[in-house]
Amino acid sequence: MVRYCYIVAEGPQDIEFLICFLKFYGLKRVTLLSKLDSFWEPLVPKTFPINGDLMKRVPVPIFLQNAELSVALHSATGITGLSNTIEESLAIVPSSEIFGIGIFLDADDIETPQQRFDKLIPELSRLGLSLPLILGEVAKGSPRCGIFIAPNNSDSGTLEDILLECAKLNYPNLFFLATDYVAGIDTNQLTKNDLKQLNKPAGKNKAVVSSISSILRPGKTLQVSIQDNRWIDENTMALDSVKLVKIFLDEVTGST
Repeated sequence: MVRYCYIVAEGPQDIEFLICFLKFYGLKRVTLLSKLDSFWEPLVPKTFPINGDLMKRVPVPIFLQNAELSVALHSATGITGLSNTIEESLAIVPSSEIFGIGIFLDADDIETPQQRFDKLIPELSRLGLSLPLILGEVAKGSPRCGIFIAPNNSDSGTLEDILLECAKLNYPNLFFLATDYVAGIDTNQLTKNDLKQLNKPAGKNKAVVSSISSILRPGKTLQVSIQDNRWIDENTMALDSVKLVKIFLDEVTGST
């Protein structure tokens, strides 16, 4: 019997990052509607544009599957966005038939992971799910449900903190060159608006990661590099932060 799992994360980079782990289970990306398990078809939008907005990306999940496991990964932004996306999906896909639900997000710039967790739980409580009592753990209800806050459920930070650890291990030369490059920028030649993103708490880490990915996949987005390059492989699986994500996904998908 196929296990259906539903994962929501905060953006395309997070989705591709998680897919790197799911491929270790022998899952393949579904690219044709004709090959998609019919269980997930209600999540595929039937109209365009969405709400009349020509600029809005069609909110179709990414699907991966094999003979035993079928996973839908949905992108959403912010605590309310994550909660609303899950609510909308469970309104058309029965939760009673879903094996596991995973929620993956970054720690906030000014809040601890625990504070974000404490804000998310009330948002999710109205959905009637068996919610975890502890951040990073997966409640063994039906469906089972877990929340992971990058980088490690305890420290403030983002996905980029994990990616930097991976780059330092697999791309040490690029890591040190990119770090020196970002550190050596003359900010006096840039305007306040130019520096708006860089001056955020995670700004420099994001700049370093983007610099590395621009060498690995020039002219491509970070998510393309995460998909194509050696950010997550057997080598980086030895890192503690990466192990935590793997354990989390093992429990959400029942792959332990």
